[in-house]
Amino acid sequence: MTIDSLLDLFYTDLILVKRTSEQTAATYKLSAKDFLLWLQSEHIKLNSVTPKELTFYFASRKVTDVTELTLAKDMSALRALGDYLVRKNYWKENHMLLLDRPKIHREIPKVLDINQIEKLLGAIDTTTLLGQRDDALFELIYSCGLRISEACDLTTAHVHLNEHLILVHGKGDKERLIPFGGKAEEKLTNYIKNVRPLLVKEKVVPQLFVNYKGDPISRKGVWKRFQELEVISGVDSKVHTLRHSFATHLLAGGADLRSVQELLGHSDLSTTQIYTHVTDCQLENIHEKYFPKFEN
Repeated sequence: MTIDSLLDLFYTDLILVKRTSEQTAATYKLSAKDFLLWLQSEHIKLNSVTPKELTFYFASRKVTDVTELTLAKDMSALRALGDYLVRKNYWKENHMLLLDRPKIHREIPKVLDINQIEKLLGAIDTTTLLGQRDDALFELIYSCGLRISEACDLTTAHVHLNEHLILVHGKGDKERLIPFGGKAEEKLTNYIKNVRPLLVKEKVVPQLFVNYKGDPISRKGVWKRFQELEVISGVDSKVHTLRHSFATHLLAGGADLRSVQELLGHSDLSTTQIYTHVTDCQLENIHEKYFPKFEN
């Protein structure tokens, strides 16, 4: 079997059997390809791999100055590959389970304050159809803490205006219900009733947000439009910063960590805890502003 054919089978298994998202499956496939090509260059057969070869491989990765996050991603990918190889009888056991994951130093995410959010969203030209779409799109991303892919994949059937709820398909095909407020309801209602029909026209499109052709909006399209808003508003940010800001503002407003975890769709509470460090830093900055340290 060739490397490409094995990778294709591995990718298909991730999608159909493990129900992994296409983005994660594609990432795992690339990591697996690097490993298989390394085995080929070292003249090591796949069925003869032991924890020793795996250790050598990751040691070779470290000397190329890859980040801890990349190494952790590669280890997750090869664990998934090992699971596949065991199920297909290429390996007797998943040797990757014997290797410890690297400890990842998580940087504190950048967030925007309320004034910056209002300035950014206020830069949208709502006199146009696409501007009104953007108004609803970015308001929903912020007020529900959505990932870009989740916003792009959201369907009209999963928006419940009367209940102020949306049903989101997140990572690993996990579903979660997220409430939204009156401002998001107003913008969504206008978009769904007055804007979207003019963009979609006669097309049958399940996705909520569409482009000027009436086709589902892409992540690239969202990124491009957001970059334009950055320039117009003067607010330095990224689309994902809206999600970070959502989580931080909830915690600063008194929401408990477990609730924020559920709203964000994090499988691990430790991932959500990074936002507590953001609020701690904000408190320190406020304290420093009003109670500056004495200088000798």
